Amino acid sequence: MIKKVWKSLVIIFVLLFLYLPILVLMAYSFTDATNIGAIRGFSLHNYATLFTTPELVHMILGTVVLALSSALLATILGTLGAIGTFYSKKTMASAVTTMNQVPVVNADVVTGFSICILLVVVFGVSKDTFIPLVVGHVTLCAPFVFLSVIPKLKQMDSSIYEAALDLGATPFTALIRIVIPQIFPGIVSGFALAVTLSLDDYFVATYTKPATFDTISTYVVNATKGAQTTIKTALWALSTVIFLLVVLLTVMMNLRAERGSQERSGV
Repeated sequence: MIKKVWKSLVIIFVLLFLYLPILVLMAYSFTDATNIGAIRGFSLHNYATLFTTPELVHMILGTVVLALSSALLATILGTLGAIGTFYSKKTMASAVTTMNQVPVVNADVVTGFSICILLVVVFGVSKDTFIPLVVGHVTLCAPFVFLSVIPKLKQMDSSIYEAALDLGATPFTALIRIVIPQIFPGIVSGFALAVTLSLDDYFVATYTKPATFDTISTYVVNATKGAQTTIKTALWALSTVIFLLVVLLTVMMNLRAERGSQERSGV
């Protein structure tokens, strides 16, 4: 009995440690408070400011477009890389897998600075074209897509692909109709992870973004250095919206996975 209570207390402590700061921020986003510590009356002023200030709206839309576009490119490259690696010889597959680990364990600041030096200084690509920013985010996200797809390929029954080739299907047709459907959950997971990484990134965007463009991360950091109070408190509302969207998406994905598991088991 004591052991169960102790485990419950540990779980509660960990959850409070992780989510209490977010819950406090969410609570203050619905008040007129200008600083954390002074609780005032209920208000939706922060949310009105968030969705009516052109500067904030453009920043949010720009970040979302960047995240979706870079995640799409990263998903394509990561999926193709995973498929190519899976069907390569052992030596080549081992080498590619090892190289894929480098961007994963490497510091984001090193990745961002390196891409900036390579594209802007060496190749002379202007940062105003958004090319360095997109390339940086694709480089950041593609290895994680690779890691999401590889396990699904290993779980796949390879004999089905070989049977399709024996029955006359071309390799491309077998890839589209046999391989892709079986690894699709891994592709979706990789895409969702890529979107999250792009939205959360700060260091790569700092080194590669145009001077007139801000992502959510870079804007929030800069906003703490002298922005108007109304803008700062509106960012509390932005944090709340992002957190609730993430929770909703996570619940929906888990419910869908559970429903699919029940359908496969015939329950």
